[in-house]
Amino acid sequence: MSSVAEKLQKKSQRASATKQVRLKLVYIDFWSAVKLSFLVAVSLGIVLVVANMLIWVVLNTTGVFGKIDSLLTDILNQPFSVAQTFSLPQVAVFSLIVAILNTVVGTALGAITAVLYNFTVRITGGLLVGFTNN
Repeated sequence: MSSVAEKLQKKSQRASATKQVRLKLVYIDFWSAVKLSFLVAVSLGIVLVVANMLIWVVLNTTGVFGKIDSLLTDILNQPFSVAQTFSLPQVAVFSLIVAILNTVVGTALGAITAVLYNFTVRITGGLLVGFTNN
C-alpha cells in the first residue's frame, strides 16, 4: 500500500504548464474605497491612542519624567513638573483628538484617491496586473 505522500510525489513529477492571466484594474468603487479607508484610519487611530498612552506610562514608570524635571529645574531656576503639566488624561484626550482628525482626513484621502484613479484610467487605460499559477 502506498502512502498519500508517495501519491502526491508521483503527481508532482509531471511538468505543469504555467498559465498566466493578465487583468486590468479599470475602476475602483467609490464607496468601497471610502469604507476601506475609514476602517484603516480608525484602526490606525486606535493604535495611535494606545501607543501614546503606553509611551506615557513607560516614561512615567521608568523615571524619565523625574530626570527631565530636575534638568528643567536646573535650567529655569524654578520648579517644573512634566508629569503634572502633561498628565495621562491630557495625553489621552490630545491623542483622541488627533486620531479623530486623522480618521476624517484619511477617509477623505481614500475617497479622493479613488476618484482620481477613476479619472486617470480614462487616459492611461488602467493598471495591468499579471498572475501565474505558480
